[in-house]
Amino acid sequence: MRQERQPCVYMLASGFNGTLCIGVTSDLPCRLHQHRAGTVPGFTCRYGVHHLVWFEMADTMEAAIAREKQLKAWRRDWKMNLIERDNPGWRDLSVELGLTPRGGC
Repeated sequence: MRQERQPCVYMLASGFNGTLCIGVTSDLPCRLHQHRAGTVPGFTCRYGVHHLVWFEMADTMEAAIAREKQLKAWRRDWKMNLIERDNPGWRDLSVELGLTPRGGC
């Protein structure tokens, strides 16, 4: 049986203190798999941005999109502080969602 969809905003990184990418999805494990498999060509594939370093669930997709836009407008140091508040070692949180620590293009 398919899991119910849950709106989410997330940040990927190329590694500790690396390149960041912010996105929004209703199925985080599936979206992470797409990034890692290279089925989403572009920025994340080109720069090796595959580590899930932060995510936040939202009640609605509209709320997730609004949060994504807010975060994209933030300065880099604010984004880093948000990551390091809960994930100071920049560990790959996708492991907690059942994915392997790293994949890639």
